[in-house]
Amino acid sequence: MSIILRTFVPQISIMKIGVVVFPGSNCDQDMIYTLRSMNHEVIELWHKDTDLQGVEMVVLPGGFSYGDYLRSGAIARFSPIMEQVIEFANKGGYVLGVCNGFQVLCESGLLPGTLQHNLSHTFICKNVYLKPSSKTAAISADLDENKAYTIPVAHGEGNYYADAETLAELKANDQIIFRYCDANAAVTEAANFNGALDNIAGVCNAGKNVFGMMPHPERAADPNLGNTDGAELFKSLFNNLAVQA
Repeated sequence: MSIILRTFVPQISIMKIGVVVFPGSNCDQDMIYTLRSMNHEVIELWHKDTDLQGVEMVVLPGGFSYGDYLRSGAIARFSPIMEQVIEFANKGGYVLGVCNGFQVLCESGLLPGTLQHNLSHTFICKNVYLKPSSKTAAISADLDENKAYTIPVAHGEGNYYADAETLAELKANDQIIFRYCDANAAVTEAANFNGALDNIAGVCNAGKNVFGMMPHPERAADPNLGNTDGAELFKSLFNNLAVQA
């Protein structure tokens, strides 16, 4: 598989997407509902599965995989399904991790950096503002960089950290996909509610096929929720992915 970042906005192509369910996942059905509402074929992949069933994309949802014991995502990284996900991603397959899914991707080495405890050492659940950063990552490429997108968070370990060399690489390769900002899309210290390095809310890998973010776009993707900003992220993602055999 390879990635093509298109310079126009085509019709969203239908994809076969696998949503991984770990013991302790609690956002899997939210994600499945959202993806199906966009007319994608969605299947559930259990953590003990060893077959990705021909999916074109894998999504690791939020929750508390394995009870967040040891460290968030640390045990899930060793589940049987993750062996397949890592192989899939290393061959160019598309992978998205949200919240706990982002933590699992960092623990597995598919994304750089790590997620630490929030500076407040409390669980934070609220709407926050996101500013799109990367113009070459599919999930943010079509978004307005001058707009603050309202997306919910719900985490205790969302404080993104990477060493200075890694941060420099993230910036040089345009791998920072979202930053926490204020209502006017200004990236400020006051908007950095969990202490994340450089206000980072999400990153992708150098190949631009693996994406991770702490906020939950699936919780802001339906008119019944009073917020569809998250749907814009999914639209950008699917508009800019092209699957090749």
